[in-house]
Formats: sequence, structure tokens, C-alpha cells
Amino acid sequence: MQVYRVGASKFSGDLSGEGAKLFGGRWNHKTIPCIYASQSRALAILEYTVNINIDEVPRALSITTFEIPEAGIRLIAEEKLPGNWKESPAPSSTKDFGSALLKSLSAPVYKIPSCVMSEEYNFLLNPLHQQNVHFKILEIKDFVYDVRIKLK
Repeated sequence: MQVYRVGASKFSGDLSGEGAKLFGGRWNHKTIPCIYASQSRALAILEYTVNINIDEVPRALSITTFEIPEAGIRLIAEEKLPGNWKESPAPSSTKDFGSALLKSLSAPVYKIPSCVMSEEYNFLLNPLHQQNVHFKILEIKDFVYDVRIKLK
């Protein structure tokens, strides 16, 4: 299965989850590595947009296409998520929930509803899982962010 990530070009080939480990995210605390990806290129752009200030968009962006093993995906149903999972900024309950999932090593990939559009899904790729060797980068393409998506 293919999933997508938009981000700074200098990190586009990273399979270690170092960025999320250093800065944390909605579904992980700092020190817990994770690779965030989306089910479509469009959702990846939306997710990137809601998480970046327009003045901080780097000039060098890429969209990375990952191949992940479908057999290793664990679906996390919306009703299992913390009640405040859509709040912004991300509450500590979502960081606790996701960090516990990632540390449990119960799956190499977690499929989780998007806060932007809960009918679509994001994927948490777990670099700590022994099956992470199955994550492959298929393609890295330069991406020009269209600022009309997010005006000041």
C-alpha cells in the first residue's frame, strides 16, 4: 500500500522518525520516534497545512511516497480514541495514547482517522517495530507549496 508525506526536503528520506522524536506530534511525545503519513497526496498536503505557519514553509519541500505492508496495519477506530482527540493544539491525551501504541510494538503501522477529515486516514509508521524494514521509500519528488491554500 502506498502512503504519502509532505515535508522539508532535507528530511524526505528519513525512515528513523527523528523529526517526530525531536519535536513530538499529535500522536507521539518527544523522544518517541514516528513517521506520519497520509492515505492520499491531498490529505498529506492538508495535514501539512494545518501544522505549519505560512511564514515557516521551507523553500525546499518534497512529497515522499512510502510503500507499507498492508498485513502489518492495525486500524484504530475513532471510538477508541481519546474524547478530545480533535482538539487543537493536540492535547496530551492523544500524545499519551499514540506513544503507548508506538511503545507497545503491537504493529508496525497504525491507521488512524485524520483530525482534518475523520473519514480519511493517516498512518503512524513505527520505526521501532522489528518489521519496519518493510517500509520502503518509492519516490521523493520536489513539491512547490501553493500559498493560495493557506493565506495569511
